[in-house]
Amino acid sequence: MDNTTLYYLIAAVLVVVGILGTILPAIPGLPLMYVGMIIAAWAGDFQKVSIGTLVFLGILTVLSFGVDFMAARMGAKRVGASRLALIGAVIGTFAGIFFGPLGLFIGPFAGAAIGELINQRDIKKATQVGIGTTFGIIIGIVFKLGLAFAMLGLFAFAWFTGNPVLAS
Repeated sequence: MDNTTLYYLIAAVLVVVGILGTILPAIPGLPLMYVGMIIAAWAGDFQKVSIGTLVFLGILTVLSFGVDFMAARMGAKRVGASRLALIGAVIGTFAGIFFGPLGLFIGPFAGAAIGELINQRDIKKATQVGIGTTFGIIIGIVFKLGLAFAMLGLFAFAWFTGNPVLAS
């Protein structure tokens, strides 16, 4: 196997792991996809994908950080979550990773609910906050998946047509 093939293989693995990372909170999905795309473009001497296209994809990657933060925060704030609930949601998200796919949804819910319960000692409010936070996280995942496939589509368009998304 020559080096170029190896670079393309590494790029493909990073893109696939990146797509999975848009769903799994501990894996930086879109940044991994972006690095994979840079490696693929570099391996092809930037002949098929321009620097301008990569800059645009980089902007979309940076945008994904805002989506992540805002979706969970908006879901939690919409139901009046306290600061402890927000901290609990983050802790629950990471703890949920160890419990498989179901843990990815139960973890943030439980963390936000426990944080709110500590803050207000009201089980009804804590449940509402848990549900709101989890809903926000799900909305964030949907948006990140949309960004991931938009990035993949733009990269593929530039790669297969030779037309850069943005000229460099």
